[in-house]
Amino acid sequence: MIVSCVADGDLVGDRSAPLAPLVPWWSVGKTSLAACALLLAADGRLDLDRPAHRRGFTLRQLLQHTGGLDCYTERSDYTSAVDRGEEPWLEQDLLASVDNAPPLFDPGQGWCYSNTGYFLVRRLIEQATGADIEAALKTLVFAPLGIANTRLARDRADLRQCVWGHEDDFHPGWVYSGLLIGPAEDAAMFMHRLFTGALLPASLHDVMRERRALDVLPDRPWRSAGYGLGLMIDIASPLGLCIGHTGQGPDSVAAVYHFPDLDPPRTVAAFAPTDDQAVAECAVLEAAAAKPRWSSQAR
Repeated sequence: MIVSCVADGDLVGDRSAPLAPLVPWWSVGKTSLAACALLLAADGRLDLDRPAHRRGFTLRQLLQHTGGLDCYTERSDYTSAVDRGEEPWLEQDLLASVDNAPPLFDPGQGWCYSNTGYFLVRRLIEQATGADIEAALKTLVFAPLGIANTRLARDRADLRQCVWGHEDDFHPGWVYSGLLIGPAEDAAMFMHRLFTGALLPASLHDVMRERRALDVLPDRPWRSAGYGLGLMIDIASPLGLCIGHTGQGPDSVAAVYHFPDLDPPRTVAAFAPTDDQAVAECAVLEAAAAKPRWSSQAR
């Protein structure tokens, strides 16, 4: 496991230590997509509440998984294709499935975690900026936050540079919202600076944290599960408010969470070679409570 902690605006521990190996962020990248979309909405280049598709769902609903879309990664044909090591589907084929698949519920009338929805978020950002998602994120989010060593994995060779996540030669193109890879330090610093810096004005912080309450998942450490815009939110954790995101890919999990109620506020990123998301989430809570000595720990 690799753990990185940020407090007082800087990495905790030995600043002379080398950067940790590259790790895949998986769905932690959804938080960066949400931040980017909110910045574009504030600039008038995207609209959170205008229908973004003929089916009537909005960007806000896509960001909060309330658009009524299914999740392509839960489909049997996706699982079979990945197991066989196939190339990712063409984007137009996935778009066609959005047009043709019946909605799970009317927009805003339910909740279902949807990687399909975040693929559409990516497309909306690219259309608004005229740039691909990596360039958009670097320009609008990562560069202003000082995040310099994280990038998009575009092919199998990119993912093989990570310490894990490339088992069975997984193609990162299957992550249609874009798979970010970078050191654990970048992930922790991104989430910390997002919520302690000036990238988003306070009003957008509030919008991002507008929480839809969810059932608490079994065998996970959360006491009061909820989802904002690109944010998993626990309002009753042992450490107070807990905001961030968890992710999972082939034999690899990620969890990056910010704890604004601690003194000082701190953020912890944990990455582990396992299929159990609770392993990384529990490591985050443990490290945040213990004020880890080192900025990056392999264990």
